[in-house]
Amino acid sequence: MTPFQIAGNQSRRLLVKQSLAGHVPHFRLERQYLKKGVWPVAGVDEVGRGPLAGPVAAAAVILDPKRLPKGIDDSKKLSPAVREALYVDILASALAVSIGLVPAAEIDVINIRQASHLAMRRALRGLALLPSHALIDGNDAPADLVSPCQTIIKGDAISLSIAAASIVAKVTRDRLMTHAASHHPHWGFDQHMGYGTKLHLAALAKHGPCALHRMSFSPLRAFVPYR
Repeated sequence: MTPFQIAGNQSRRLLVKQSLAGHVPHFRLERQYLKKGVWPVAGVDEVGRGPLAGPVAAAAVILDPKRLPKGIDDSKKLSPAVREALYVDILASALAVSIGLVPAAEIDVINIRQASHLAMRRALRGLALLPSHALIDGNDAPADLVSPCQTIIKGDAISLSIAAASIVAKVTRDRLMTHAASHHPHWGFDQHMGYGTKLHLAALAKHGPCALHRMSFSPLRAFVPYR
């Protein structure tokens, strides 16, 4: 077994069951790679596949094994205030952090799946330390990464590095959308972050789309013909 095959299907299933039973993300996978001489290991996660507006964002994080922030969990389980505090802790203690963004116009050209992959590639390439391996949330590994990778279903509930990346990606994108609301006030981006809420759909019906909207997404095609 190579260093890149440390966790097999059976161990992955066990880790998923443990996380669903209430376990918080841990650093065991990263330490296994470290013991095999495979280091640094980056956690990667993306946010923003589903919204009707704004970029898809991915973060790559290499945590310091000697300075692991406390309280890290899947970003979806955390309040905005807790995410913001952990974001600061992660940036202060991690060995390297990088963000990859793909804006709406680019999403419309290459589709959201490819945009998500591109955001992850950009995040990994932007790290100050070249990773020897990447742990990626989900089961859809991008091609042409800077390192070998392992995909982990529900990885943000299992790997501390992926959970840290989920927090960084979420906070970064939320900040961008909140800032965008000041330039595009009619759509209330600071309230829904671009997701298709009733408020957002009502704003679209009244004002139509703006430059931040993904014109390849339904229901945007009903407002402006998409080619």
